[in-house]
Amino acid sequence: MITFIRNHPARIYAVAVAALALVAHYVPDLPSALILGLAAAVLGTGEAVQRAEDRKTTAAGEPTEDEHQGDDQADADELSA
Repeated sequence: MITFIRNHPARIYAVAVAALALVAHYVPDLPSALILGLAAAVLGTGEAVQRAEDRKTTAAGEPTEDEHQGDDQADADELSA
């Protein structure tokens, strides 16, 4: 479950926002302060989701140890030629 949350924070966020909108629409007796508080929490969660997605994007661009090893071999081949 934790793995799913870490891998798909944007999807979970989208579902939470949609659920909040449905509740606010179909339950008109909810106090405005409650809805505004939930909206503020959702906006704050959106920032956390964006940072998680940025970390995943950054990590995807970093070369692995295997990729570095190939670079070293190419450098050694150039030096020996």
